[in-house]
Amino acid sequence: MKKSLYLFATLAMICGGAVASAQVSESPELATKVKNEGLNNSQITQIAQYMTDLLGSRLTASQQKRRAESLMVDKLKEIGLSNPRVEFAAEFPRGGWDVVKTYAAMTSPYYCAFSVNPKAWTGSTNGLVKGECVVFDVQKKEDLEKYKGKIAGKILLRQPTQTYTISFDPLAKRYTEDELEGLTLDRKVAGFVSPAGPPSGGRPRGGVPFDRTSYMELLTLTNELLATEKPLCIVTGRGTFNVPSGTGASYKVGDPEPVPEIIMPIEDHGRMVRLIENGQKVEMELELLNKFTDDQEVHNVIAEIPGTDPKMKDEIVLIGAHLDSWHGGTGAADNASGCIVMVEAMRILKALGVQPKRTIRIALWGGEEQGLFGSRGYMQKYLYKDEKKLPGYDKFALYLNMDNGSGRFRGIYLENNDSAFPFFEAWMKYIEPLGFNYLSPRNTGSTDHVSFLRAGLPAYQFIQDPLEYNRTYHTIMDTYERLSLGDLTLDATMVAWLAVCAANDPGRIPFTPIPAPRQQGPRP
Repeated sequence: MKKSLYLFATLAMICGGAVASAQVSESPELATKVKNEGLNNSQITQIAQYMTDLLGSRLTASQQKRRAESLMVDKLKEIGLSNPRVEFAAEFPRGGWDVVKTYAAMTSPYYCAFSVNPKAWTGSTNGLVKGECVVFDVQKKEDLEKYKGKIAGKILLRQPTQTYTISFDPLAKRYTEDELEGLTLDRKVAGFVSPAGPPSGGRPRGGVPFDRTSYMELLTLTNELLATEKPLCIVTGRGTFNVPSGTGASYKVGDPEPVPEIIMPIEDHGRMVRLIENGQKVEMELELLNKFTDDQEVHNVIAEIPGTDPKMKDEIVLIGAHLDSWHGGTGAADNASGCIVMVEAMRILKALGVQPKRTIRIALWGGEEQGLFGSRGYMQKYLYKDEKKLPGYDKFALYLNMDNGSGRFRGIYLENNDSAFPFFEAWMKYIEPLGFNYLSPRNTGSTDHVSFLRAGLPAYQFIQDPLEYNRTYHTIMDTYERLSLGDLTLDATMVAWLAVCAANDPGRIPFTPIPAPRQQGPRP
């Protein structure tokens, strides 16, 4: 971080009439112990294997997710944390859904087995089925007419929407020093958008403005046609490098099961579409078995290291990441990596016998992928609901979140809160040699820390090297191999240090004004 920014932040607080008390870091002796335990006695590899290979995929409300929650409680008990538990967070109308069997192949004009991923919350085939493939190109409601009475028993290939262009950029990268220096400047001062990195939720749209009303009308009419015509399956091309991605259907408990749908890499999907457009008859065989369950709850996994100071022990320093994933891989980078770091940070502190003044709590959230269900549910239970502060609100000290893959922490985004600068400036002193060097005034989205920001609470996410996150997240490739274990080892050591500093600092980062409630429509 540039010192001039720290001075600017301090002057801003003075001019605003609020002079921050001096913040303190923990002792160099404790820093040495934390770094020794984190770097020389690391359990990152064991925890990473546990949370990916053993836990498997963790789709929200699935039986796999329930199994993972139970196993994580066992792991937190093993570490020695207090009161490990599964807590209800929110209702989830979609219910549970699990993959039992997936098979898909082209059988004509020749045989080729494909790597595919079923679309979550879609139905099953009636055993092994075979059928002719038809390109299903619907751009407007008038297009539906040409398919009426013609697609029953067919396999529909949606018109391709994604294309591949050769890139000469590296598949994985780290931030350069220039990029990191740029992040320490306010966006308006810098005069440019922050360097490319992990996705932050909102993505710019090009071309014609998105008309949500027309889109939803077309979606409804299309689903009605499919329910009437009963095609065997829908095939969507999504994902490159012959790796299908993952997504979910709009379904809620009680609805008819949607037509079976699979996601196929654009290379295989495009091959079949091109064959059909060039006059070839294309046929496939499929067997999809997916299980729906009436489990309409999102859960969080929570545990603590209790505070010891009589006046501060009920205040909470919260660290967390989302445990849920999509169903194709094992959710390694997104977001077992964040959970691995937070669990290892707690293990480090527990192994050292740290007795913090404030309580340090870990939360592994559910339902992040479908709309921050777990973290929002926690906030509404303990902190803030219906524009009213709950008893836990004034005892909230800090939340640190991780959800941008397994890249190394280079600093932290401070969400336009100048009051946070002097705290992190003090706390980062002994982890600067680990590479934690940059404090950015900018905000970043769009994951679980946002639930707390919307209530004016101090919640932050780290600046991380992007590595190959954009290539692998939400795909069947997101497995143990995507983890940079050396980076995670450093990250966990940094989180352990920041958590204990925040838990023992006599001051707390001031809250910010609560933003006006956001108007949210239904998620597509």
